[in-house]
Amino acid sequence: MGKLTFPLVLHYADDIVTVSEEAIRQTMFFMWERMKIVVEPTGVLAAAALLDGVVKAENAKVGVIVSGGNVDFSHYESS
Repeated sequence: MGKLTFPLVLHYADDIVTVSEEAIRQTMFFMWERMKIVVEPTGVLAAAALLDGVVKAENAKVGVIVSGGNVDFSHYESS
């Protein structure tokens, strides 16, 4: 993060989590196979955190922004 973005994250973010490469890959394929949308790895990070259970949201209304379709699926293998 840059010197403009990092202070904003520190001020406004309650938490920062990480997700595994495998969770990202699985979420990309979930979006592709089930929702029929192509989303690049960084575009599925929030969805991956929810689907992998890293972020708990039981009984909550959650909106996730997914973005970016710059993906070459020949570099990935489905599970």
